[in-house]
Amino acid sequence: MDIIEAIKKRKSIRGYRQDAVPREVIRDILEAAVRAPSAMNTQPWEFAVLTGKPLRMVGEECVKKLRSAENPHPDHEVIGWTNDSVYRTRQVELAKHIFQVMNIPREDKAKRAAWMERGLRYFDAPTAIIIMVDRALSEAAPLLDLGAVMQTICLASLHYGIGTCIHDQGVMYPDVVRRHAGISETKRLIVAISLGYPDEGDIANTITTSREPVDNITSWVGFE
Repeated sequence: MDIIEAIKKRKSIRGYRQDAVPREVIRDILEAAVRAPSAMNTQPWEFAVLTGKPLRMVGEECVKKLRSAENPHPDHEVIGWTNDSVYRTRQVELAKHIFQVMNIPREDKAKRAAWMERGLRYFDAPTAIIIMVDRALSEAAPLLDLGAVMQTICLASLHYGIGTCIHDQGVMYPDVVRRHAGISETKRLIVAISLGYPDEGDIANTITTSREPVDNITSWVGFE
């Protein structure tokens, strides 16, 4: 698979087989990912890779917190758009598409809650990568670099037939992740990536998101 094919093929996988992903394969993926560019080669990223019992414990405890109505308190806020913006429109359109595919009626609170819980369980993937940074860094400065390494992880995973899903649900309760993964308070948890072999029979994996046409968001300057 060449790089252009990989970029176009990559999508969020929300249903996984339970086959374990070998540690050596994950290491190879991360070895490739850390070749991602970063400002002045600062390489601000750090990773915690969870599998097995620790990952299950994190998911179960996060679900319990949600059910007890404990508000999420992430280290890093992802949502930063207003309700009257195109970004909110795209977010809502995605949610509607997912609920339609998953047969979750708007009024079915139980099914909606179950879907949210699935995200908190890392979509039941056998592995999760937590991407974090040192609190010595400002909140905004490393984000471009983390985006680069995040995308590279996802693309490198395709080489091994592994699917990924980038999501913030996995770091909504960072205290839980820290306790089970042994992560210091000096680290800021930014995002999670679920990782595993896709379950081709899971309807969630038929979801493909749309993209704004390039010419709608590009200014061509100096071209004839």
